[in-house]
Amino acid sequence: TVLDNLNEPIKNASMKAATSFNYGAGHLNPNRAMDPGLVYDTTVTDYLNFFCAIGYNQSSIFAISGQNYSCPCQVIKVSDLNYPSITITNLTGVATVSRTLKNVGTPGTYIVNVQSPPGIAISVQPECLKFEEVDQENEFTVTVETNSGSPHGYAFGSLSWSDGEHN
Repeated sequence: TVLDNLNEPIKNASMKAATSFNYGAGHLNPNRAMDPGLVYDTTVTDYLNFFCAIGYNQSSIFAISGQNYSCPCQVIKVSDLNYPSITITNLTGVATVSRTLKNVGTPGTYIVNVQSPPGIAISVQPECLKFEEVDQENEFTVTVETNSGSPHGYAFGSLSWSDGEHN
């Protein structure tokens, strides 16, 4: 969560509203972490592909992972890592990323909630994900578009899924 124990936005050391650079993934709520509902189940292959996207070659990947891994022929973008955080560098126009969520709880229907930063439009398809069993995976795409040219500096938004019990 990006809220503190008083349910207020996390503050930085200067007691001003924090950004993702200050709090990273946010604060952990241990009780909610034991029953997350959905997870971004990132695999070893996802991370190996991430290394390919940032320019590592086969020998560098072997030095890190101990695996002989050949990067796929198709171009892999850094933003393709199946991770809760979405980072798009030098956004001009439109960018689309895909993510996969895995149900680790009870069946449920999750609705997306998006908070777009000023000057940026964010849309998610589909807007509703239905999970009928444990370990079921569903994919969604996020389209990010500038409304008024290229944004200057950094912009932070949020995207969350809720079934009314889990966020």
